[in-house]
Amino acid sequence: MRGLSGIRGNGGTGRPPSGAAPDEPRNMRAAGTAAMAGLAAAGLLGLLATGCTTGGTGMRDEGAAPAEQGGPSASPAPSASSSSPAFRRVDVIRLIKTDPKVSDRVKRDLRPCEGDAYPVDTSYGNLTGTGTPDVVVNVMTCDDAVSTGTYVYRLRDDTYENVFSLEEPAVYSAIDRGDLVVTKQVYAKGDPVAYPSGEDVITYRWASDKFTEHYVVHNEYSQAVEGGDISGPAPTAPSEN
Repeated sequence: MRGLSGIRGNGGTGRPPSGAAPDEPRNMRAAGTAAMAGLAAAGLLGLLATGCTTGGTGMRDEGAAPAEQGGPSASPAPSASSSSPAFRRVDVIRLIKTDPKVSDRVKRDLRPCEGDAYPVDTSYGNLTGTGTPDVVVNVMTCDDAVSTGTYVYRLRDDTYENVFSLEEPAVYSAIDRGDLVVTKQVYAKGDPVAYPSGEDVITYRWASDKFTEHYVVHNEYSQAVEGGDISGPAPTAPSEN
């Protein structure tokens, strides 16, 4: 656009073109100035037309057109997240009551502690890779909340099947980053239920359509802390003397 600003400079200042005589009538000078401005504008339009023809360099030598610089981004729109499967709540009480792998003792003891609140802990998570959350159920007692059985259910053909079960006192299962972690309390002879001597923590992983024991950690509890040593005499009140 620098050509247009030059034309405006000559025509707007009132100065005569370089070839005009000083004593020339003012109207003739104005007519000459207008004629030169028309010729310059026609020449500029010709240059612009040449730059737009096929094979011409013209305006393209200055870089990309503004429409190309400020056009919309070609990045795709973000897709919906699919990191977690849809949650599906399960009637675990009915599941336990109708499961033939659950013992009659556990079924008989499974009753509401208060109102319709059952002593059952339930966890949902991916353990077997079906794309639908598996269900981990821990059945406990109402009196001391000690787990008496732990079970894992997997959805197959729209039916939940029992793929893991363990029934013994103080056993509890949890989901840890895709692994099944089972904690079993270890009791020595004479240990009350509330004070076991230790615990085994067993990690299971799903492989070949079943859970396989991966590793075991055994923990022994100290007998020096409160509740640990139950063999000594009961403590007496300190003397006032």
